[in-house]
This record gives sequence, structure tokens and C-alpha cells, in this order.
Amino acid sequence: MTDLKRSDKNNKKKSSPFRRFVKYTLFTLLGVLLIAGGVAAYMIYQISSATSGSQEELDRGDKSEFREVAVDPVNDPISVLFLGLDSREDDLSGRTDAMILATFNPDEKTIKMLSIPRDSYVDIPGRQNKDKINHAHAFGGVNMTIDTVENLFDIPVDYVVSLNFTAFMEIVDTIGGVEVDVPMPISDTDNATYGTIEIDEGIQTLNGEEALAYARMRKQDPRGDLGRGDRQKDVIEAIIKQSANFRTITRFGSLMDSLERNLSTNLSFGNMVSMHSYAGELDNIESLSLEGEDSTIEGVYYYQLYDESVNDISDTFRDHLEIAHSESFGVSNEEAAESESEGTDLGE
Repeated sequence: MTDLKRSDKNNKKKSSPFRRFVKYTLFTLLGVLLIAGGVAAYMIYQISSATSGSQEELDRGDKSEFREVAVDPVNDPISVLFLGLDSREDDLSGRTDAMILATFNPDEKTIKMLSIPRDSYVDIPGRQNKDKINHAHAFGGVNMTIDTVENLFDIPVDYVVSLNFTAFMEIVDTIGGVEVDVPMPISDTDNATYGTIEIDEGIQTLNGEEALAYARMRKQDPRGDLGRGDRQKDVIEAIIKQSANFRTITRFGSLMDSLERNLSTNLSFGNMVSMHSYAGELDNIESLSLEGEDSTIEGVYYYQLYDESVNDISDTFRDHLEIAHSESFGVSNEEAAESESEGTDLGE
């Protein structure tokens, strides 16, 4: 009986190292999975909560009036209008300081991006006279801004993302800054936001305040608002690329809280997740430019867009969105001019 017990003990001793290895391995694997799953769940919860809190329902409903049916970002080409608002903490009103229209084609995995000069002299649906395009937001918020852009290019604006200076700076800081090739020495002053910022020429990694100053400065740029628009596109591209490689959740919760208060969009959480498919093709971002000339009307400066340039941009966007050129949704520039000369309200 004693020998049998001794034999059992020997068998247990022989098997215990293997069992310990299996047990420790399983516990370690389980711990990693729990931690990874917890982090993922936390991030998903935070993004979903922030998205829900910043969700904005447009007057038109779920789809553009330029669409027969609602689009699906997974399968359909879509357009997104990015609005940078000239406001700060908890304020999403006022004029647009930056306006970037981008189209995404899921088959080609390509992105086309246009910065619309904020002083562009355009028809604003619902207003009797032409005005600067950045005034549309002050007159009628996001809805009038979308109507204005759709009317200008005769294409649908499917989604909109509005963010103020606070959200912009915190996004850039949270992703660890953005790398841009600064074309000239930059100096910009805004005492209400960042004081005076100076940026050297060349490849630079900019923090939130520096990125905002880089995107806003135009008085020292020999190309004026056009050069400013190109720098805004540079920053947006850099944010998209950096976000695609984002690996840390440092201050993730505070960022989501800020976005809920300083950003609004009609993109759902599911829409955002589906657009991650573009992350591997970010080198295929094509920058477009609107051509025009400086103009002064009754002592006020405007940027007068060339009709040919507007039509070319419209055709480019329509091709990328796979919209037949025979389809016409909005009011043409000629029709708008006739309506204005007759005193017709374009909103009716």
C-alpha cells in the first residue's frame, strides 16, 4: 500500500511541470484576452457614446435631397463636408473658418479633397443676394451650409462633420501631433486661442495649437486663401493618416468627452467603422483646387469663382461619386443668377 502511494506521488511530480506550464499559459492568455478585450470594449464604448452625444439630425432627414435612396458607406461612393468653426469651448455656432469637401469611392479606395475658399462669392439658398460662402453657417447653420455646397456643385453632401477650434486642437494633441511639410516660415497671432505661434519651414511635427495656427494663417501667404486652403488639406490628410496608425488610448476618455461637446456629425458609429477600409489607401488622396479671382463689391472683398473651374470640380466629384452627368439636382449658376435678378427667393 505504501509503494502504491509512493508511485502515485511520483506520477504527480512527473506531470506537475507540464500542468503548471499549461495552467500558467492559459491564465496568461486569458489575462491578455481580457485586457485586450477590455481596452477594445472601453474604446468602442467611448467612441459610441461620444458619437451618440454629438449626433446631429439634419432637417432633410437621413439622406440628401440629391439622392433617390440613402447611401451605404461600405458599398457606395459618398461625400463628407468637414466644417471648421470659428468658435471655441462648447460653441458650434458662427461662421466657418474652414470648409473641406471630400468624396470617397469604396471600389477605387480613393479620396478626392477640395478646400472651398471661405470668401467664395456664391448663391446661398434661402438668401436673396449672393454672399461669402462662410456666412451660410451664420445665417442658417449646418443645414444652410449643406444646401449651399450642394447647390454650388450640383452633387449630394451625404455627411457633415462640424468641429470648433477646441476639438481640432485636442484631436491633434491626442494622436501625438501631425507631421507636415511647412512651405514657408509661419507666424500667426490669436490672443483668444494660442497667442503667437511661430513655425519653421520644412518637415515639422505640430501640436494642436501649432496645427491650428498653420491651418489658419493667410496674411503672410503669397497665395492668400488658396495657400491657406492647401495647408488645411495638408493638416486633414495628416490627421487621417495619423489616426489610422493610432495605437495609444492616453487621454482617450477626455478626448471623447471633448468631442461630444465640440463636434457634431450625422455620421453614425457604424458609418465611422465602415470607413476604416480606406486606411490602407491613404496615399490615394487627390487634392483639388477652385480657381477664381479677387473681387471687391461695395467695398467688401470676395473671391469670384470661375464658372469653368466650378463645373470642372463638379464633373470630377460626380464621376467619383458615380453620378450620371444627365442627372441634375440643384439650381444651375445661370438659373440662380436669373432668380436673383428677378428677386426670387432661392429657398422657395
